[in-house]
Amino acid sequence: MQLKDLKVIVTGGAQGMGAHFAQRLHEAGAQVAVGDVAEDKLAALPAGIHRRKLDVSSEEDITSFVSWAHGAMGGLNGLINNAGILRDALLVKKDRATGQVKKLSTADWNAVIGVNLTGATLMVREVVARYAESGQTGGGVVVNMSSIARHGNRGQSNYVSAKAALAANTVTWSREFAPFGIRVGAVAPGMIETPMTQGMNQKARDALVSSIPVGRIGLPEDIWLAVKFILECDYFNGRTIDVDGGLNF
Repeated sequence: MQLKDLKVIVTGGAQGMGAHFAQRLHEAGAQVAVGDVAEDKLAALPAGIHRRKLDVSSEEDITSFVSWAHGAMGGLNGLINNAGILRDALLVKKDRATGQVKKLSTADWNAVIGVNLTGATLMVREVVARYAESGQTGGGVVVNMSSIARHGNRGQSNYVSAKAALAANTVTWSREFAPFGIRVGAVAPGMIETPMTQGMNQKARDALVSSIPVGRIGLPEDIWLAVKFILECDYFNGRTIDVDGGLNF
């Protein structure tokens, strides 16, 4: 599919990778609708990009946004499932000094699953349903943002669960949506320079960078190149591309 033919939603698109994807798509001539909870940051997007507040943890918000985006763009044939949050903590931790045992809170588990998995899944459901109902032709494409953490990462039980499930469902959905002519692919970034990673503890950040063979943190453009490949390559389907600089866990 040519980028100029896309009428695509980007979730979590007010900043970081999502904003970069939206700008690149807009530059290529695509119609783009961006949603994010950070409503104040949406205003910084280039003119010509449709924008509206979107909380992907709310089913009502998702349904309303997809309907609005379809109307604003005169159709809908793409989705970049980018919205995500972190609530990192060990599932069970024992304080060395006090011996106190702490557990990952149910609230932090539910928050991450609600945004990164349930919200992402409902976005796919609503976008594909709208495509099928509207009688559009020409095919469509969904790009899920998974993570290299899907292979397992200490302190991220909630995030790992969500991102592993997205990668697995990329295969599932590629098979389910084939009759509609919709492809589904995923990108699994490693450590990327975004507002989310900029807030990391410096010691932990330095240790992680030292484990990346290419010797640097990734940039949003690195991930865009993988997203662009999935969007444009009509023979790519049901697979996840790792873009992590060869990160050694």
